[in-house]
Amino acid sequence: MNAEMPENISVLGLGLMGSALAGGLLAAGHRVTVWNRTPAKAEPLVAKGATLADTPARAVEASPLVIVCLLDYPSVEEVLGQASLEGRVIANLTTGRPAEARETASWVAGRGGDYLDGGIMAVPQMIAQPGALILYSGSQRAFDRYQPALAAMAEPRFTGDDPGMAPLLDLAMLTGMYGQIAGLLEAAALVTSAKFPLGEFVESLLVPWLNAMAAQQPAWAAKMESGDHSTEVSNLEVNRAGLENLVRTFREQGVKPDLLLPMKTIVDQRTARGLGHEGLSGLIEELL
Repeated sequence: MNAEMPENISVLGLGLMGSALAGGLLAAGHRVTVWNRTPAKAEPLVAKGATLADTPARAVEASPLVIVCLLDYPSVEEVLGQASLEGRVIANLTTGRPAEARETASWVAGRGGDYLDGGIMAVPQMIAQPGALILYSGSQRAFDRYQPALAAMAEPRFTGDDPGMAPLLDLAMLTGMYGQIAGLLEAAALVTSAKFPLGEFVESLLVPWLNAMAAQQPAWAAKMESGDHSTEVSNLEVNRAGLENLVRTFREQGVKPDLLLPMKTIVDQRTARGLGHEGLSGLIEELL
């Protein structure tokens, strides 16, 4: 989207992320109306050409596409409850749970609006830059209509007509991120306990190793989908022994293995059920 085909778009909520979203839309040449509880936060955007609405109702009235980025879903309904949503597309980019997205989609539909929920896979500084991604779910019609405009903020990717799918995938990706961070923290604590240079360890050893492991994940996903957890590499019994050594080493080094213990527990659990010959992909069955 560029200035030759501008859209009228309203952005409600001007925290760091909402301001970045509005800024990306302005930079792409769209006519942007903004609203925030604290009007002063709109000043930098108004200086760039945005129009400040003094109420949520006037912000919604100004544009057929309304992007909402607030603190939580109750805030979304509170703010939008002050406006008529008839004929409007609500793209809710507030962080929340799948159940909340479905409830809000129904609430918006009951007020005559069309609904998209979104999961922002980026920090504010990444918005409108290569690598930024926003997942959408809900109304395919609304997504198709406004996909070019949505692309001004980040790569838009439609994930299905269930409004809860985008927030679910958002949370799943965050789960993978937190798992990686947990591994980094435990590894860093162990290395630090031995007084080995941490920066050298992370850059020259850990990152290449994690990249190599990440490349194996599509094959693991295929095994999880098929239910065939056979392995020609290290099975659960080998990993059970390895995790036992890890935990003992942590304690001998005076390091808490707290972030690693849940993984050990589930490996022990599945091995005790006589499935030690399987690969690690089988652990998914202990979670479902």
